[in-house]
Amino acid sequence: MLAMPMLAPAEQTPVVFDSQVIQYQSNIPSQFIWPDHEKPIPDRPDLLSPAIDLNGFLSGDPAIIANSIRSVDEACKKHGFFLIVNHGVDPELIAKAHEYMDVFFEMKLSEKQRAQRKVGESYGYTSSFTGRFNSKLPWKETLSFRYSAESQSSTVVKDYFVNVLGEDFREIGKFYQEYSEVMNKLSNGILELLGLSLGVEREYFKEFYDGNDSIMRLNYYPMCQKPDLTLGTGPHCDPTSLTILHQDQVGGLEVFLDEKWHTVSPVLGSFVVNIGDTFMALCNGIYKSCLHRAVVNNKTVRKSLAFFLNPNKDRVVTPPASLISADNPRLYPDFTWPTLLEFTQKHYRADMSTIDAFSDWINKQKGGEENKEQGN
Repeated sequence: MLAMPMLAPAEQTPVVFDSQVIQYQSNIPSQFIWPDHEKPIPDRPDLLSPAIDLNGFLSGDPAIIANSIRSVDEACKKHGFFLIVNHGVDPELIAKAHEYMDVFFEMKLSEKQRAQRKVGESYGYTSSFTGRFNSKLPWKETLSFRYSAESQSSTVVKDYFVNVLGEDFREIGKFYQEYSEVMNKLSNGILELLGLSLGVEREYFKEFYDGNDSIMRLNYYPMCQKPDLTLGTGPHCDPTSLTILHQDQVGGLEVFLDEKWHTVSPVLGSFVVNIGDTFMALCNGIYKSCLHRAVVNNKTVRKSLAFFLNPNKDRVVTPPASLISADNPRLYPDFTWPTLLEFTQKHYRADMSTIDAFSDWINKQKGGEENKEQGN
């Protein structure tokens, strides 16, 4: 039986995580101190992950296609993680995305809290997870907002910034709308590659994620005077489908493989891609959801931009028939993305066991409904 992580009691006063203050404090609040077995350790090995030439793959070069398929298949079966290079995303766009992060996260806490994420919601500003949890808090701030690839939602990001933060943020909202659209386009090429590497039609996953309802998140990891006591993000698998991440050159991302943590050294001009729980369910567990975390440091702020690709809210996540066999039977029940998202926001703190806990929850609900029907 998987235990649900502890939520913060409503009556408990949450600790305040003001990054502009706390990053200079020598004493770390106890809520941010992680258990000894989860704390960062020195001298972690580097993760050897393939760098996929995306434009080379899309150009149709048979040798590059064959090499990309082989590399991605091997990496995703092993740890669910790879890099993409030669992707065509304008470096100036990426640089501006990081600059606008500074504009937001360097504001006063009270100003950022205009976008405060409400309990049970998945969009908005969080200063750590104070108020939601009372232990093992991450040393970070985030701003998350919805992106939709449906044509009627073409201004959803811009509208969010204006409605929540005011007219002064129209330009920033318009910019992150553009950045999200570029990430959506980038995901199409990655989905084509995954379609071929899994042996389904090249267009299969691209079509499945048509009209996707995704999440864009800005991650800001302040300095920490005692980085060996805490984590920027705890060990977890993303409940989403694919994560397309751009990290700065500071470093801090780690992936778990062969019973130990490996560092992911930043590669200039690359994007990190990792498989999430929803895609693992969609491919019937053939590719692994990547177990990862982030560490912090006492010298400089670290930033990253994460685009979490998710299906349209009405899409049922069920694997193609070709990925189910006697040797590889169904591992997970059918579900929709909003159901899993609600589970992680209201019932469970995402970790390395989210999809298993969610599957148990779904199956129990189904069992309850069947018993009701029999009772009638």
